Amino acid sequence: MKKQLMFLALAAIGLASCNGGYNKLGAGMTYKIIDDKSGPSIKEGDYVFFNFNIKNDADSVLQSSFGKGMPQYAPMPKVVSGKGNIMEAFSFLSEGDSVVIKQEIDSAFKGRQKPPFLKGKYLVYEVKVEKVIAKGNLNDQVFQGRISDYAKKMEDALKAKEPADIKKYIADNKLKVTTTSSGLNYVITKAGSGPVAMVGDTAVVHYTVKNLAGKVFETSVKDVAVKNKMPIDPRNPYKPLRFPLGTQGMIAAWNEAFPLFNKGTQATLVVPSSLAYGEQGSREIGPFTPLVFDVELVDIIKPNPPKPAAPPALTPNAAPAPKK
Repeated sequence: MKKQLMFLALAAIGLASCNGGYNKLGAGMTYKIIDDKSGPSIKEGDYVFFNFNIKNDADSVLQSSFGKGMPQYAPMPKVVSGKGNIMEAFSFLSEGDSVVIKQEIDSAFKGRQKPPFLKGKYLVYEVKVEKVIAKGNLNDQVFQGRISDYAKKMEDALKAKEPADIKKYIADNKLKVTTTSSGLNYVITKAGSGPVAMVGDTAVVHYTVKNLAGKVFETSVKDVAVKNKMPIDPRNPYKPLRFPLGTQGMIAAWNEAFPLFNKGTQATLVVPSSLAYGEQGSREIGPFTPLVFDVELVDIIKPNPPKPAAPPALTPNAAPAPKK
């Protein structure tokens, strides 16, 4: 595969000894091809399915598509060589290749405020090209059809394997779950006492959410974030989440689970995607992704009782007329 023009190849020889084998990409960016498969290079207009990790140079993962089960996909744009566009590195790749791209953090956030949790000198992008659908001379209808067919094939595979994945997770972790009619699986790890949460109450909840492989996506517990090497944002108070039970903005599993628990209950929920983020997914959570929640119902806040209605004020006109 022709990875680059000859002058870039010659330049790489000079850079290899002083830059760890990385080739210059421009504007504070370098790249190194890790896996180099045979095949045509990605061209402008091709559709690319790829997985990625974004880390800092201290190896803290900031974002990842690996483990979602569904890669990211996007058309290959037109890029101008040497302008520091990450997508330029894709033009050196073909299906099955992987690459590491390093970008100076100061350059990435030039003219913008850098997030306070972002440490180190470099952003590191690890990219694996899973599939390339070449545009070539295909008309738009045929081209879009091939893209849709491939995406649907991956989604159908995820959907089909989800029940078996949940069953295996429960067995492997020896969880004695209770399963509701909706498919929610839960096990109480520490029984609470006192009132039971009801629809309309405000639930105060500590939580950690992860996929079946154990990757933690989000947590309200700082110790869990530190243990899993998650970026620590000083603006994050790491305190229990408050939400009113029964609201449409909350995933169905939470609205179903917490009315089953007393205050103080700690539990593990194994949640099918139909009760979580479904076929769309959310942020780092892919479509048809079952989730595991470790939760604690810290408190239950009852709604303020309604004020008693004031008696109607009597007016002279409202008094009954005297009998004659």
